[in-house]
Parts: sequence; structure tokens; C-alpha cells
Amino acid sequence: MNLSNLKPAPGSVKKSKRIGRGQGSGKGGTSTKGHKGAQSRTGYSRKVGFEGGQMPLQRRIPKGGFKNINRVEYAAINLDVLQQISEEKKLSKIDRDVLIQRNILGKSELVKILGRGTLTVALEIHAHAFSSSAKEAIEKAGGSAHLIN
Repeated sequence: MNLSNLKPAPGSVKKSKRIGRGQGSGKGGTSTKGHKGAQSRTGYSRKVGFEGGQMPLQRRIPKGGFKNINRVEYAAINLDVLQQISEEKKLSKIDRDVLIQRNILGKSELVKILGRGTLTVALEIHAHAFSSSAKEAIEKAGGSAHLIN
């Protein structure tokens, strides 16, 4: 075997359809575009989502819901996570900076403390929001919950 006798696998290469090369080719005249109409003309391009005049899908389906532009989204952090951080780093105060350093929180995210898990250490916790059960558990363990503006 050498370069002179290499060829593609049988059936992998097809001849292209030669359109508009006279009546003898079988594809002359209208060049497979039919008679008249937009699709037979040069420069025609179909709009995205056009379904041949049928009502398009994006107009058949009803609109629904809305996006509240005033919604405030919080990154939720549970008490068991705070307990784990305080044990590992021997901390008594946990704020945004600690959570950002540990990659639990993004720089622009707001923090809400939720009540899953238990606290055994008295912690001073600074966050944007607290669930009632989390605030209760923090104060029960002898810590304090401070709201950030």
C-alpha cells in the first residue's frame, strides 16, 4: 500500500447534485425550485421559526409567569456548616469574609443562615438574614446573630 492507491471507503463520498445545467441533466428549467413563489427567487431567506404560514410554535403557546425584578436572592448556609468551620479554624466570629475565603460564598452574594444542624459553640455570626430557627439555635448556644445592611 502506498499513497497512489489510497481512496475513500465505498459509499462515503457522494456526487453533488448539479442544478441548473440544462434540460438534459434532468435538473434544468426551474432547477428543482418549483414554479414562482418566494422560495424560487434569488435572495430568499426563511425567518427563524417560520412554519410555512402555520401559526408558529412560539405564538401558539401561551405566555406565562413573570420575573420579579425586586427579588432578593440569598446564598443559604446552614448551622452545621458554620459549626464545621468554627471547629476546623477555631473561630468565635463568622462573617462574610470568612465564608468568601472558604469558597462557600461568592463576593457579590448575600448570606442567609438557616437552621439545619446544631451549634455547640458560642458564635458571633454576621449575615444579611437569619431564619427564626437559626437565630433561636445561635442564641441558645450562647452566641449572637448580627444583621448586615
